Amino acid sequence: MAKIEYVLFDMDGLMIDSEKIYSDVTNAILSKYGEEMTWDMKAGCMGKPEREAALHLLSFFPDISLTLEEYLVERNRLQDEAWPTVPLLPGVERLITHLKKHNIPIAVATGSRRRNYDMKTGHLGHVFGLFEGRIPNPDIFLTAAALLGRDVGPLQGDLSSEHVAERARGLVFEDGLPGMQAGKRAGMNVIWVPDSNLLNVTYDGEEIADMILKSIEDFVPEEWCLPPYDE
Repeated sequence: MAKIEYVLFDMDGLMIDSEKIYSDVTNAILSKYGEEMTWDMKAGCMGKPEREAALHLLSFFPDISLTLEEYLVERNRLQDEAWPTVPLLPGVERLITHLKKHNIPIAVATGSRRRNYDMKTGHLGHVFGLFEGRIPNPDIFLTAAALLGRDVGPLQGDLSSEHVAERARGLVFEDGLPGMQAGKRAGMNVIWVPDSNLLNVTYDGEEIADMILKSIEDFVPEEWCLPPYDE
């Protein structure tokens, strides 16, 4: 495996169990119309901006009397009630505290708006307070790496061999297909930790994750030249 010097984390569905809240809230709304979101539909929403994702979802239900604005208002209301209770996923706290203890640079790379980020993480400060940065889109992983002081080169244009090598020293943890693709396109190593349902969704992209894990609990740091966990 590559020798890793810095680590970048997606947040939703990777560090916190927010995807369950997204699904539960969406299906609570759709159930009033006798409908339900499938994993194929959800996969198409992942990685998209809020309104674009909502339009994609509602395109599957042209016959229900629910406008985009009505859906977003109700969805945001229900999500806001749930965010302060969202839990960390298994293995996350152990890995983050371990990397911080060994002075491995770490950052959160998330597309969540600041307001939502604060609502999702406010009760989890013992973990999210350890990060050196939080970066939204665009060019999410390269921007996050630059925040950590890594010279990964320009977001667009030609790269030097040094820039390519610096990108290859980064390790990205992602749960979504668009994020996995973005990490690979950035020239970084990517560990994909998808929901098991996502494995059944048709994928025809060119990018392939360097490793697929069922859970962050299964991550072995020394396989990536990172300090091993303390026994």
